[in-house]
Amino acid sequence: MQTAKTLFFTAPQKLEIRETPIARLKEDEVLVETICSAISAGTEMLVYRGQFPHLADANDGVSSDLNYPLAYGYACVGVIKEIGKEVNSEWLNKRVFAFQPHTSHFITQPSSLIPIPDFLSSESACFLPNMETAVNLVQDGAPILGERVLVLGQGIIGLLTASLLSEFPLESLVTVDQFALRREALQSKSKKLEVKSLAPDDVRLSTFDSFDLTFELSGSPAALNDAIAFTTFSGRVVIGSWYGQKRAEIDLGGAFHRSRIRLISSQVSTISPELSGRWDKSRRFDTAWKALERIKPEKWITHRFSLHDANKAYHLLDENPQETIQVIFDYSK
Repeated sequence: MQTAKTLFFTAPQKLEIRETPIARLKEDEVLVETICSAISAGTEMLVYRGQFPHLADANDGVSSDLNYPLAYGYACVGVIKEIGKEVNSEWLNKRVFAFQPHTSHFITQPSSLIPIPDFLSSESACFLPNMETAVNLVQDGAPILGERVLVLGQGIIGLLTASLLSEFPLESLVTVDQFALRREALQSKSKKLEVKSLAPDDVRLSTFDSFDLTFELSGSPAALNDAIAFTTFSGRVVIGSWYGQKRAEIDLGGAFHRSRIRLISSQVSTISPELSGRWDKSRRFDTAWKALERIKPEKWITHRFSLHDANKAYHLLDENPQETIQVIFDYSK
């Protein structure tokens, strides 16, 4: 009998690969064989470390029931190998994306799958949720012609967000990250704008004017103080990091009270009310697919592991994040 191998988080920093028989397909279901899946260095590492809060009212359908043991993950690309009797035959052998935990095979209904455009590689398609997040962040920030923009954090979300921002006619775009590998990942000039990448101490010592729009994407609660400090009067700070159970003292005294700075909570599970009359998830996904074609983020994959080497993958991200940008599981290994 064919089996599926699924990664489970069983306790903080504890993993287990569980093997289960693949059930018989119902008439409206399909069987997907996974090609690759991407590890989230943000939310997923909170799950690995046991730093996640319990969110009974979460809107994303992923974060609402985080209790060990759990299978987790939301960036899975595969190919449909079998279809039920009621499923259109056009789905057979189609490459698809799914918000699915790390597993070698899974059964689902076609309505929960997103067909992958032919122009994208499977590895690039793994970045769909990250790119959708980046699109959401930029839409919430609403950059304006000639603005000075700062992005704190150059993990995958920060890199994708900065890549999208570099397509805008801004006055300047500055990115900040503590790791040299990530600072160097976005060195090429766009047609419109050169991106300046700095270490945290360099931006503190710089003579830059305050920024009109700042994105806090580092995952560090303390960085929110920097975001506020670097933002000018009546500027906006878009907070895209999810800090989980991590806490830090935020300085809202001093100049903040008079600054009229807006702190904007931004999370991809919903669409801003200002846009929801014209935008839906389908339109945002279409925008994300086109952005993936332009940016081709597979160049930022630094490590590929088999699912059986999952302990090595998470240990690397936990202990030596400076060596990584994007880590994926390759199911051909």
